[in-house]
Amino acid sequence: MKSDQPEYTYELAKMGVAPEARGLGIGYKLGVAIIEKAIELGAPNLFLESNTILAPAISLYRKLSFKEIKGHPSPYEISNIQMLLEF
Repeated sequence: MKSDQPEYTYELAKMGVAPEARGLGIGYKLGVAIIEKAIELGAPNLFLESNTILAPAISLYRKLSFKEIKGHPSPYEISNIQMLLEF
């Protein structure tokens, strides 16, 4: 989705895989498709916010080359990690 923060063009938000489909590599493939689409749209980066309690998600984001950053205060109450992928 288009980011509300001017330095981040797009935000990866609300990505999920149904419990019965987890472990099949779908999350990774979905992440790659999202990254490819952001690049196609000319985005210089892709931003996300999450919570470290979601260890499998954080691991996936790191596998996709997202790096932890210290960004603006989050509008999301449960967010305690922000990550950025620069192209």
